[in-house]
Amino acid sequence: MHIVIGSDHGGYRLKEVVKEYLLYLTIPFEDMGAHSQESCDYPDIAKLVAEKIISGEYLRGILICGSGIGMSIAANRFPGIRAAVCNDLFSAQMSRKHNDSNILTMGERFIGDGLAMEIISVWLNTPFEGGRHMRRITMIDSMLTRS
Repeated sequence: MHIVIGSDHGGYRLKEVVKEYLLYLTIPFEDMGAHSQESCDYPDIAKLVAEKIISGEYLRGILICGSGIGMSIAANRFPGIRAAVCNDLFSAQMSRKHNDSNILTMGERFIGDGLAMEIISVWLNTPFEGGRHMRRITMIDSMLTRS
């Protein structure tokens, strides 16, 4: 599995920790920015990560900002993206099992480094259950084409 990651300035420090964790797990990744703690706009980074997933270059991504909320809202504007804010283990597990989330978003201001690594581990290792949940994802996707 290859991962595309990104953050704004509010999630930069945690993103750097996540990169070290992915190296430890020997999971290849591409960092779409931010590349410093200098103020930047999270929608720009969310767009870059979402486009990499939509193109099929990556199957999953991780986005980090101060809360995880802004990144999730921005990424979810793109068809086929299912970005879930997961600042706890249960959310990470359920976002994969029932929603087949393809982007994990986390908030640096909400969680510590250790919990972030646990969340990532659960999110990476939890399979999608399919079945009735696939039907619901298809329903959500069809909503995008009706507007």
